Amino acid sequence: MNMSIPILLVSVLLFFVLFFGIGFLLNMLLRQTWIMAIIYPIIFVLIVDNVRFIEYITNPKSSFTLLGNKMISLSAFDIIILLFGFFGAICSGFVIKTLRSKGYQMF
Repeated sequence: MNMSIPILLVSVLLFFVLFFGIGFLLNMLLRQTWIMAIIYPIIFVLIVDNVRFIEYITNPKSSFTLLGNKMISLSAFDIIILLFGFFGAICSGFVIKTLRSKGYQMF
C-alpha cells in the first residue's frame, strides 16, 4: 500500500505524541521510568499481528510464524511509524528522569 509523505508525517507525529503521552503518564503514576519502553514491544505485536495474545502461549509455533511473516511484509512506512512510537516511549522515560533529577515530584 502506498502512502503519501504528508500522511506519513502526520502518522509519525501522532504515534510519537501518543506513546510519549501514555509513557509520561504511566511513568508518573507508576513511578517506574522505563515502563512504557518495556511494554511497547507487546503493543507492537498487538498492532502488527491479528492473532489473539493467548495464542502465543497455547500455540506458539504457528503464532510466531505468522508474526514473522507479518513483520517481513511490513512496508517501510509502517516500520518508520512504529519506530517513532517507540522513540516517543523512550523520550518519555528521559523526560521523566530529567524532571525527577531536577527536583520535580510527580505524584
